[in-house]
Amino acid sequence: MEKQWYFNTVTEQPELGMISPASHRMGPYKTREDALDAWKIVQERNIKWEEQDREWKRWSSNEK
Repeated sequence: MEKQWYFNTVTEQPELGMISPASHRMGPYKTREDALDAWKIVQERNIKWEEQDREWKRWSSNEK
């Protein structure tokens, strides 16, 4: 079986195979580049969700 890539959220580095503990890993991904892009996507999504949360809170506070 071919090893897959994972992203270590602690070291912020891609890893070939399940090297780090599961709580520190994102994946699996087919390529090293995919693993690196996954972290970027997570960060972008978090920013978007934080913006949506602020909008939601602002909207809900205007209802009172």
